[in-house]
Amino acid sequence: MSAREGGRRRARAGNRPDRSSGQLPKPIGVFRNPLPPVELLGEDDLNRLIDAAFRVLQESGLEFLSVRCLDILEKNGCKVDRETGVARMDRATVEHFVSLAPETFAVHGRNPERNTVMGGNYINFNTVGSPPNINDLDNGRRPGTYDALVDLVKLNHALGVCHTMGGSIVEPMDLPVPTRHLDNAYAILKYTDRSAFVRTVSEFRAKDAIEMVAIARGVSLDQLKTECSLLTSFNVNSPRRVDEELLEGLLCFGEYGQAVAVTPFTLAGAMSPVTVAGALVQQTAEALAVIALAQMANPGAPVLFGGFTSNVDMKSGAPAFGTPEYVKAVLIGGQIARYFKLPYRSSNVNASNCVDAQSTYETAMSLWAVIMGHANIVHHGLGWLEGGLSASMEKCVIDAEMIRQWVASLAPLDMSDEALAVDAIAGVEPGGHFFGEPHTLARFETAFYQPMVSDWRNFENWQEAGSKTATERANVVWKQMLEAYEEPPMDEAVDEALKDYMTRRKHELKDVQP
Repeated sequence: MSAREGGRRRARAGNRPDRSSGQLPKPIGVFRNPLPPVELLGEDDLNRLIDAAFRVLQESGLEFLSVRCLDILEKNGCKVDRETGVARMDRATVEHFVSLAPETFAVHGRNPERNTVMGGNYINFNTVGSPPNINDLDNGRRPGTYDALVDLVKLNHALGVCHTMGGSIVEPMDLPVPTRHLDNAYAILKYTDRSAFVRTVSEFRAKDAIEMVAIARGVSLDQLKTECSLLTSFNVNSPRRVDEELLEGLLCFGEYGQAVAVTPFTLAGAMSPVTVAGALVQQTAEALAVIALAQMANPGAPVLFGGFTSNVDMKSGAPAFGTPEYVKAVLIGGQIARYFKLPYRSSNVNASNCVDAQSTYETAMSLWAVIMGHANIVHHGLGWLEGGLSASMEKCVIDAEMIRQWVASLAPLDMSDEALAVDAIAGVEPGGHFFGEPHTLARFETAFYQPMVSDWRNFENWQEAGSKTATERANVVWKQMLEAYEEPPMDEAVDEALKDYMTRRKHELKDVQP
């Protein structure tokens, strides 16, 4: 082996991070995409798609399973059929009310340094949300528990990639359904200081989340109305049906100034037309209808235009993610959101049943789309597996690695005189090397991105160290992260107030049916 080859291999070995020291990676902080968004549709085609969505709203409408919401819609000029619950809306009405929604807004974390911005070229990552199962290499796939939920919160806090956290990172199946939303909110508010993403199926769950975040932040409900501190996802029951419990949560969040990502569940070929264009027409119509309703009830309430259009496997009916169709839907969804001057929600998803090459290449497709489509909140950003049925500890680590590489790739390039290195180039003879040069020695520890998972050793050294795959290395990393996790400070009185609130509400809700 030549001296040059040996030096190269030693340098690569030196770039592997040492997690044995317990040192946590630095949080990525605010992430803004400096590149313009990718726009697949030209202006004419975009207008045709949006025109078609307004035709759906005016000619077919949506079914709203809420008398209160039908009253609001009718009062504001919509045609309501009381027998069917279908409301039809004209374009001028919808455009007027959608225009009342803010183009950008801030979301406040328990720690003000963790505040985030929705809109523009800000890109924020959230954890996976609502899977019923937890998965890791040691224990396999099993029902979620509260302990697993807490571990996922701690892991994602330690990974330093999430800007918001929650939506029930894994469903605590060992807790009663009517009250588990309280435990979920507590875990997020206690074990991380990021902005909280919560579940709001029904008014009482939405109000509990609002009360608890006000306690955690030490602010009044009146102050909370002017300082958005929560996000939630609102899924339309596609095609064209909106459920009452979700509408209750929507109106409650709007009343208190908290953010709702209105996200139709439009899987092409199943809950929407089989063509991507048709699915996007339906997605747009459904999202705009609910956003308009939110603004009728609470003008100026923060909302996001959400997209979850993908395709299904037409052989089995199973959802598919990270596909070319998904990429197109994400990019065009961003165009539609920008057309209406709305912040945009999308997802980092895959359809694999384990943490393998499929899960990674489908995630790579999804991640490219959400970043280049300028999604302002990327739900299911870390840990999604099995089409959303499992949260994976190893996948959280690998997703964090991929996101960190994107952040590093889009960071400004150092173009200082020292970085241009003209003198260093002159100091090395033709055919020489730069390993021992002062310019290299002064920078080698921080010159390049240092991965958590990647192994850059040569084959022999990798084999000697156990021949571990990326998934096996991620298994080691998540355990080290949990070991090194540091709980963000919370005043003892605040913690007690949260626990007291939970105790009272659990008693009040003990007879509520699931």
